[in-house]
Amino acid sequence: MSDILQELLEARRAGHPCALATVAATTGSVPRHPGAKMIVYADGSIAGTIGGGKFESLVIAEALDCLGKNETTLKTWPLREDQPDSFGAICGGEVTVLIEPQVPAHTMLLIGGGHCAQSIAKLAAECGFHVTVVEDRADILAQCTAAHQRFTDSAPTYIASRDWNKNEAIVIVSRHYDIDRAALAAALAQGGMGYLGMIGSRRKVLQVYDQMKADGFTSEQLAAVYAPLGLDIGADSPAEIAVSIVAEILMVLREKSGRPLKL
Repeated sequence: MSDILQELLEARRAGHPCALATVAATTGSVPRHPGAKMIVYADGSIAGTIGGGKFESLVIAEALDCLGKNETTLKTWPLREDQPDSFGAICGGEVTVLIEPQVPAHTMLLIGGGHCAQSIAKLAAECGFHVTVVEDRADILAQCTAAHQRFTDSAPTYIASRDWNKNEAIVIVSRHYDIDRAALAAALAQGGMGYLGMIGSRRKVLQVYDQMKADGFTSEQLAAVYAPLGLDIGADSPAEIAVSIVAEILMVLREKSGRPLKL
């Protein structure tokens, strides 16, 4: 496998949005030939090259636009001065580039790796989520075999280490009240995720909220949290709880009503 395709695979595994630009066809004199590839990340950084210069900068701009719209495009750039849409290149040929957005499927971060988290991870992965688990107990983390990524970092550190987007869900299901509260505080401070939920009884949730309000968080911030998380289906076992939670997350991320489909 080429280095550029290996990097693309790693980007997809890590859930990093990017676009793959591939030289699809050429005529005349051109800087790169069909098959040349470049990855364009959401922040405008790139890996690989399809020719450099003004031409490449135009392809990068087009790739970012495609990434924002999540639309694949096939576009031709003339590299000669005699065309009305020329940008000043004098190579003499033209290049057609296929731009394919690599927008991750929904992604889920699970804080905690216990029985409920393991069931959630398994169901979420089967539903197409890219699943990451953060759990500070290595022996418990090792049991989260359905997750794509597993880390023993502290939850607040991991949450604060990256930017979040509307396709992502943070699900707080740890073993301890203090871990939940710290993770929730970090997530609210970071923002950007499409779903943020915390497991627990109503009493526990209200206790967490009271302490967080004392720490400066507002009622409006807390109102955006799904807690207790999940849909009311009478869930009892870890598998049933997973169904309740994953269904709610899909409903929220896809902006659906969650109502019964019966006529």
